[in-house]
Amino acid sequence: MFTAIALIDADVARVPEVCEGVAALDGVSEVYSVTGDVDLVAIVRVRRHEDLADVIANRIGKVPGVTGTRTYIAFQAYSRHDLEEAFALGIED
Repeated sequence: MFTAIALIDADVARVPEVCEGVAALDGVSEVYSVTGDVDLVAIVRVRRHEDLADVIANRIGKVPGVTGTRTYIAFQAYSRHDLEEAFALGIED
């Protein structure tokens, strides 16, 4: 699994629509509206490295209202939480 963090600049009049459009894309697991230098932060998770370019450049970049992106590819995840468990859909006994 490859993970990337996409920082997204958006037309401020369209932030809710941009959030919904980006969140609906395959490969995007989460989108956050944030304060600071960017408008949105999207977490992208894909199975193949080549899919990052498709999701970020070909899909996120073409959502109406997106004015720019900057992407950071994750090398290693460090967390107190078990990310695999967080995304599991199993039923506990």
